[in-house]
Amino acid sequence: MPPVNLKRLAQELNLSIATVSRALQDSYEVSAHTKERVRALAAELNYQPNAYASSLRRNVSKTIGVVIPEVNNHFFSLAINGIEEVARQSGYHVLIYLTHDDYEREVGITQYLTGGRVDGLLMSVASESREFEHLQKLYASKPAIVFFDRVCEALPTAKVTTNDYESGYLATAHLIEAGCRHIAHLLVSGNLSIGRMRMQGYQAALREHGLEFDETLVLTGDADDERNKERIMDLLRTRPEVDGIFASVERLALSSYQACKELGRAIPEQIKVVGFSNLGVASLLDPALTTITQPAYDIGRQAATILLRAIEKKKAILPSQSVVLKSELFARRSTAR
Repeated sequence: MPPVNLKRLAQELNLSIATVSRALQDSYEVSAHTKERVRALAAELNYQPNAYASSLRRNVSKTIGVVIPEVNNHFFSLAINGIEEVARQSGYHVLIYLTHDDYEREVGITQYLTGGRVDGLLMSVASESREFEHLQKLYASKPAIVFFDRVCEALPTAKVTTNDYESGYLATAHLIEAGCRHIAHLLVSGNLSIGRMRMQGYQAALREHGLEFDETLVLTGDADDERNKERIMDLLRTRPEVDGIFASVERLALSSYQACKELGRAIPEQIKVVGFSNLGVASLLDPALTTITQPAYDIGRQAATILLRAIEKKKAILPSQSVVLKSELFARRSTAR
């Protein structure tokens, strides 16, 4: 049997391919009688439109790209779920690209995407990114970009984030109220806005509670969990007075637990820990981890909604479309008195 395509429908109905195509698209240029004939035969032969060919004709791919630092972070897993739900409802496919928090990989991915392989892009910047010329070049070729969580402030487009300053303040104040006076701050990058804002919230909480900021208690981690654990152990050895840890990303909170266990530092009796985390099992850790939990799923949904609305309406994405969602503190035993 020949394939059931527009050409076959046209031959059997003695119509042009263009007329059959317009009839299936419910065009006003085709009479109701002809539309009925075309639809009846299409249903009888179980005709399925070729979405790929249709996209090529309209110069769209019906695909969006998502560039993220990692997938073994529950925040990004949940954000992807939100993105995919919105994309699926709009008839779009999602391609995911991993930078592994590596600047060079991020540059390579953005150069690849500059070629127009997707209709739009959702992006969370790698922690190692210190220069953003590659993102400016990408934006020049494909302005349909929305950043989420880890954003590039240099580009005039929408960003979907959480209240990082307030959350950093809340986490630190919670540790102080739990009795901590020497609080270490672990961050993933001082180059990204989330790192700066959470750090500023940490500093403000110390200042407003009469504690001095000590830059030697600030430790920057990376994508290597073993190296992070060793760095935290070194910090706790050299600064045994540390009685609180504020980890600004999930992996650093888990590395803190490992470091404390190896050093025999009891949580929460000797040291208390709070961290940004969307871990579903945070309450099952020993002890249960106090978390600042971001609305990751909603962040993904919001970012995808902004992007797809702009693509469908062929409109520019503006900074004024940015959204800031609220994170929540869930107090558990890791910060108990």
